Amino acid sequence: MNDPRPLPFVPAPAWKREGTARLPFWLYTDEDIYQRELERLFYGPHWSYVGLSCEIPKPGDFKRTWIGERSVLIVRDPDGSVNAVENRCAHRGVQFCKEPQGNRKGFVCPYHQWSYDLKGNLLGVPYMRGIKGKGGMPQDFKREDHGLRKLRVVDYNGVIFASFDPKVPDFKEFLGPTMLKYFERVFDGRELTVLGYNRQRVPGNWKLIHENLKDCYHPGLLHTWFINFGLWRADNESLNVMDENFCHSAMVTVRNKGGKGEATEGVSSFRENMQLNDGRFLDVEDEYWWGGPSAVIHSIFPSLIVQQQINSIAMRQVIPRGPRNFDYIWTHLGFTEDTPEMTERRLTQANLFGPAGFVSGDDSEIIGMVEDNMHTDKDGEVLCELGGRDVADTDTHISETLLRGMYHYYRKIMEI
Repeated sequence: MNDPRPLPFVPAPAWKREGTARLPFWLYTDEDIYQRELERLFYGPHWSYVGLSCEIPKPGDFKRTWIGERSVLIVRDPDGSVNAVENRCAHRGVQFCKEPQGNRKGFVCPYHQWSYDLKGNLLGVPYMRGIKGKGGMPQDFKREDHGLRKLRVVDYNGVIFASFDPKVPDFKEFLGPTMLKYFERVFDGRELTVLGYNRQRVPGNWKLIHENLKDCYHPGLLHTWFINFGLWRADNESLNVMDENFCHSAMVTVRNKGGKGEATEGVSSFRENMQLNDGRFLDVEDEYWWGGPSAVIHSIFPSLIVQQQINSIAMRQVIPRGPRNFDYIWTHLGFTEDTPEMTERRLTQANLFGPAGFVSGDDSEIIGMVEDNMHTDKDGEVLCELGGRDVADTDTHISETLLRGMYHYYRKIMEI
């Protein structure tokens, strides 16, 4: 006979070591840890990326997106501001909007036709007072108490972030002065334009992509494109910087001419005689706003990586789908002031990135290969000691300091 009593809660294994130079495998597979991540990181006092102002230009324009596993709508209000509401009817919890984008005067749930305005206020409840004096809602039912869940929202220079937590800090405080400088380097108030989207589901824990984009060690080893053509190599001039909490980071580099050298010795991905059939992929034009770096990969934890790699610009949104999968949405960008030639250049160079990109295709595949082994050994560990065991900004690619920094913040917020 089956025991009807619920099983006792079994906590995740203890993190056996001090510091963050060794990372236990169960961080990437444990369901209880994953649920705590959702509550404390995605639904807690953090700003999550939800879209761009240029994606909802007119009153009534909306975009469907996600924070963690929760579906969210960002909507352009008639007064020009941006609203953010959870895509969940206050009546029976229906995810009432399925379209990715569109324009509405309001929202109506298809199940029982509860209707809401663009701010998420409840407008109509069919048969609220019953029919012929029978049924209906209780007399003390008030529409104003049953609107959609409203999120804090900020539109900073055309980039929209939202938070479920009303106590989320000011956006500038959340980024900190160093990371705000890198954010404003790209998003300085110029009008943005969307050039296209890519979407993929990656078979790996969501933290692995943040690790990948904080890992300056691998690009000059894994990616043939980078090491051959000098876009990101161990011998590039480089900088790795974090905010004061070690939460967010920027990997910064300046391209060189590539070719054979100390950085290519024994590296199997280097192809000394490799040539391009189409030179447009490396038709790079230095832009005035770069200020020196030809690439900055800016990780805004937990939901976004801002990519500027030569003339290609993209938002990379991270959406967790359980502990062992995540969705990765790329929004490729330009500026309305771009010439037609620059737009073509950005689109061409965007082929380096995205699910089938000449570079980024490697990352998705390798993350799946990492995830393959994470669940097999609860005592297994990731070694994260390159460049030492401390956490500090560096001026070399031969370091894993940004990974150690992220998990320093992570352990504090997760209380592990």
